[in-house]
Amino acid sequence: MAEHSQFRYTPAVILVPMIMVLIMWTVFYIEVRFGVNLNEFGVYPRTVSGLKGILFSPFIHGSVRHLYNNTFPVIILLASLFYFYRDVSFKVLLWGIVLSGLITWIIGRPSNHIGASGLIYVLASFIFFKGINTKHYRLVALSLAVVFIYGGLLWYIFPLKEEISWEGHLGGFLSGFLLAFLLKARVPVSRKYAWEADDYDESSDEFMRQFDEDGNFIETIKEEEPPQPKYRYTYKPSDQNKEED
Repeated sequence: MAEHSQFRYTPAVILVPMIMVLIMWTVFYIEVRFGVNLNEFGVYPRTVSGLKGILFSPFIHGSVRHLYNNTFPVIILLASLFYFYRDVSFKVLLWGIVLSGLITWIIGRPSNHIGASGLIYVLASFIFFKGINTKHYRLVALSLAVVFIYGGLLWYIFPLKEEISWEGHLGGFLSGFLLAFLLKARVPVSRKYAWEADDYDESSDEFMRQFDEDGNFIETIKEEEPPQPKYRYTYKPSDQNKEED
């Protein structure tokens, strides 16, 4: 497999994040436009009616600020997921929503848990742990970028603020961690050079023979080639030409 065969653009890289964000903003617009409150469709822990929130809660937000804060992480992380892990991207998205919602339903406080932040934690956790696990240099770099940009999210899996659903954040984090190790994603095979092969023999490498055991360059003097014999050609008229004269 070529080095970059796994990493290439597909329409889903743009379409899925845009569709997700469009639904989120449309739901919020409906609430504002018609004066309705859809919080009852959130996850309400340990009740049968609260199970519906596992599927609906990621699209419901309590305020413009709440929605705005979740919009850009959803776009960036979903685009990264579908670009770098396209063969398991839909599984991560669907299973991540279900698992994080189910964990929230089990451990959550008696309240309506809403918002896409649980999904954000799923994506950030999956991308980080999967990249470290694969050991592919591009995916490890992506993992470090996620830590650099979203590392501060880690604090919110703990009960720091009453109004924040830390249970949903923790559920998302744990779901992403599990999916990173349970789902098998294809990783491009990095190109290997001759000196990286297990059967590489330095003595047969013309370039390596120019260095000694300590790595010092060995200067080689080329033997002078023997002088080439010189030939002198003299024009001699033929006997026929002499008779004509």
